[in-house]
Amino acid sequence: MPDLPTLVIVCGLCAAAGFVDAVAGGGGLISLPAYLIAGAPVHIALGTGKLSSMLGVSVVTWKYAKSGFVPWREAVVCVVVSLASSAIGARAVLLVDAKILTVALLVVLPLTAVYVLLHGFGKTDAAPVGPSEEPSAAGADRMRTSPRKTMALIAFVAGLMGFYDGFYGPGSGTFMLLLLTGLAHLTLEESNGICKVVTLASNFAGLVVMLANGSVDVPLGLLSGVFLVLGSYLGARSFSRKGAKVARPMILAVVALFFVKVLTEVV
Repeated sequence: MPDLPTLVIVCGLCAAAGFVDAVAGGGGLISLPAYLIAGAPVHIALGTGKLSSMLGVSVVTWKYAKSGFVPWREAVVCVVVSLASSAIGARAVLLVDAKILTVALLVVLPLTAVYVLLHGFGKTDAAPVGPSEEPSAAGADRMRTSPRKTMALIAFVAGLMGFYDGFYGPGSGTFMLLLLTGLAHLTLEESNGICKVVTLASNFAGLVVMLANGSVDVPLGLLSGVFLVLGSYLGARSFSRKGAKVARPMILAVVALFFVKVLTEVV
């Protein structure tokens, strides 16, 4: 466990990550830098982040499943694909030298943040209010492909995002929602449900690989995960259409702080 000041920083930022995820999505853009800013080695940061993230996603997934938002026929296939691809992604990132990975994050993390902020931020990640009695207008207007081709596209997206989530993670929820709605032509409700289940599966598989290789600070991950869940609860209670306006500066500030910290260490 880190010292008390560092612990306060990590837990506070993870609470902010949970809040951001609840009101607009993109919380991983805060939680991963939180561990890195606190001085955790990059592989430990990635592994510990998967533990805390899994706690938060578990709560949200349960809520979605209970509300009937998960199309289980498609979701089960996606879970199987995601478990395998995420394990491969997590194993792959462990093979990358820590210094190379840290420098790569200097480029990847800010670019991911910019993309998420510009595309679908506060839109695609917003949780639906209740089960739809009829297909949404957007979904009804789309011409779906054959069921077999649609399932293949969904499985492909799940595999791609599973690998990405196992290897890196932040922004995966937004990317997957955009791909499911744009490529597979699913409704927002269907995409949200599948996305949550797949994210839970990919976090679990990636976590198992990281644990097996000693790349998880379990006490820190559990503690920060509690704060992440707390932040998610507070964010859900205060959710409004202005959520993205609150979340955007939080993400920008944390990513900027991470960028400056790592850049000074590298230079």
